[in-house]
Amino acid sequence: MTPSDVTTRVTAAACVLGVVLAVPAGWLGGPTGALGVLAGGALAMANFRWLATRAIAVVSGAGVAGTAWLVGTALRLSAFAAACATLLALEWAHPLALLAGLSVLPCAVIVEGLRAASREP
Repeated sequence: MTPSDVTTRVTAAACVLGVVLAVPAGWLGGPTGALGVLAGGALAMANFRWLATRAIAVVSGAGVAGTAWLVGTALRLSAFAAACATLLALEWAHPLALLAGLSVLPCAVIVEGLRAASREP
């Protein structure tokens, strides 16, 4: 399985889990609950895809390394923090719902890792 395959499978699993969690979050927390889970999942996916793309490029030799990697990481995390802060400051997302949405990524990574490990001889 290639790194691109893993990235695609993790993205798909996390998106499905995020949508599934948004339904009870919307029922419990209203629109801010549902939006929080969906926004958290989307932010986690964007962050993951950006990181995975850069990591694959560096490993394949086509990407940048050193200072450019550090600047890119700082920009990625700054954009992520600004988006989270904006959602919370404008009260568009409930903090717990945003956290629940962000937590779908680690769950998807673990599930896909275990799935890939179980297929290996």
